[in-house]
Order: sequence, then C-alpha cells, then structure tokens
Amino acid sequence: MTTAVILQARMGSARLPGKVLAEIGGRTVLAHCIERLRATSGLPIIVATTTLPEDHPVAREAERLRAMVVRGSETDVLGRFVQATREFSLTEVVRATADNPAVDLDAPARTLALLRRVNADCVVERGLPHGACVEAVTAAALETADALTVDAYDREHVTPFIRRDPRFRSLDALGPGHVRRPSLRLTVDIPDDLDHVRRVFAMLGSNALAPLQAIIAAVDALAAVDRGSSGASAR
Repeated sequence: MTTAVILQARMGSARLPGKVLAEIGGRTVLAHCIERLRATSGLPIIVATTTLPEDHPVAREAERLRAMVVRGSETDVLGRFVQATREFSLTEVVRATADNPAVDLDAPARTLALLRRVNADCVVERGLPHGACVEAVTAAALETADALTVDAYDREHVTPFIRRDPRFRSLDALGPGHVRRPSLRLTVDIPDDLDHVRRVFAMLGSNALAPLQAIIAAVDALAAVDRGSSGASAR
C-alpha cells in the first residue's frame, strides 16, 4: 500500500460529544464518511483514533466497516498520521475528518491527481461547501512537519505548518464550479448541524452515496420549503 485515506475520528468533542457515531438515515456519521471516501477513489481507509477507552466504539465501528485502525494520542493528531504512514508504508495520504458525512465523492481522486501533477507537498481544495473538502499530502511532508513543529495547534490540525512554511510546496486549489458553494454548511459540529444534515439526507431518501451536486440541490430545496413554511406562518 502506498496511498490511503486517513480519516481522523474520536468521540471527544466539546460542542457535540459522540458525534462520529450519531446516526443519519440509519448510518453513523463515521459510516457515511468511510463509504463516501471509499466509493469512487477505491482507496483503503485508515481510521486514526485515540487510545482512550471512550474511542473503543470508534475502532469497532471502523472495523465493522472494513476500515483499518490506528490508535494514538488524543491531542497529537499529526503524530497519529505519521504513525499511520509508517505502519502502512504510505507515500501519499488523503486527509479527511469524521464530522463530514457529505464529503465530496470525487475529492480524494481530484486532490491526489493535482498533488502528483504539480509535485506538491500538500493540496487543499477551496470553494466547496464547508465539510465537503479533503486534503492530499505526502508522507514525507508529514514526517518533516512532525520533526519540525511542536506547536499544539499545528499538531492538532495536522497540516497548518505544511501550508504556511516556505520549505514546503503547498497549493490551494479551487473546487469544480458545479459544486462551488462555500456559503453552505454540511459539516457536523454542533447539534443544529446534525439536525440540518439529517433533514438534507432525508430529502435524498437517505442516499448515502448521493453526489455532492445532488446534496447541494437538496439543501436548496429544503431552504425553499423552510421559506414557504415561514411565509405561510406569517400569513
């Protein structure tokens, strides 16, 4: 194995504890993430969680979904990524987070292709709805960042040091026009987000593998329904 998706996931969350195992349309948020990231890329999925007992259920759910598991520090997420690259002999990584059940199906392949084409250390897509993007990064860049940065923010968020330090070649890429809606929020960070995404997937018939364009259309349809309901109430 040389390339894989590393999906960071843990139960601890100040704003919405246990969100990765919350259900949307009969699937956990983690299941949505794994299935969507795997669907068109065909890449192996490695769930990087912590060694805390509270994350035992995360590991079990990942294994049920035929994902591999790496367990490490609660706060040093960069360390978890490096641990995974070493354990599985990776040269390239797609970084994803397990609070994004509507991640773009095509984002892993698209970012990896650009990473390889321009020989970058890191590629970050911009312009998609919040919660739909991924990053592509080389294992060598992760190793170098791991050796150079001790900043807690850098280690928690994995790539900021790579994206700002001039020793790396990092590229911001604009997402495709048909899914470029940065004002939309599709991540799950607070209870209202979870309620919203549940309603969106219900509009789709709980189709876990709906293309991002269809999810955006469902958000727009739901907003129209809500506006109509508000107008009716006002009358």
